[in-house]
Amino acid sequence: MAQEEGGSLSEVRARVGASHGITDLGHKLHFYDRWAPDYDQDVAALQYRAPRLAVDCLTQALPGPPHAALILDVACGTGLVAAELQARGFLQLHGVDGSPGMLERARARGLYQNLSLCVLGQEPLPSSEGTFDAVLMVGALSDGQVPCSAIPELLRVTKPGGLVCLTTRTNPSNLHYKEALEATLDRLEQAGGWERLAAWPVDRGNWPHPSLRWCPEPLTAMGSSLASSTCTESRRGPRWRE
Repeated sequence: MAQEEGGSLSEVRARVGASHGITDLGHKLHFYDRWAPDYDQDVAALQYRAPRLAVDCLTQALPGPPHAALILDVACGTGLVAAELQARGFLQLHGVDGSPGMLERARARGLYQNLSLCVLGQEPLPSSEGTFDAVLMVGALSDGQVPCSAIPELLRVTKPGGLVCLTTRTNPSNLHYKEALEATLDRLEQAGGWERLAAWPVDRGNWPHPSLRWCPEPLTAMGSSLASSTCTESRRGPRWRE
């Protein structure tokens, strides 16, 4: 895609903006297939920090040693989250994505023990109930990607007491989705499905100013563009934190 459109910062921003504007899932997956060869260099040009800051959040919240944790990276893309996880000692990594082109790039990194094609929201995750110590979804919670109705599926595959870390954009084009997502999270929390550990907005290019809810310690979370992050703990069965 970069070969066709050039590689200037303005063109990179235009590509990212175009991806945000696609609300049809099939069209968005096709866009990501074409974008996959240039995705890493494009988001690096924009100083995309969401993978690093989400993994920072998980690392501080996870009570056990990272090498012992089984992690699922949902909407894993090219594997940027896996690179951050490995750098912090997480070695048992599984990934799913709906774009074959993105999965090809992720597979080339050699960091995942298992990668699966899965369009979350149209089909269940290819894992049994209570499989993972932690589930992350970074950058896929917006219109035309993963619907809010798929959040319970993340909880299904998370172990009792495990962690779920989510990020979403808070720029104007995503506010309607963000409101629906927050309502979904609140309903699940009220139903006893999980406990929110931390959630706060992040300003473009700055570190977050936390607004903590039921959080035992300050957690660093989502960054890069306008965004928000939620780190939660499953409440099905025994809990890791007392």
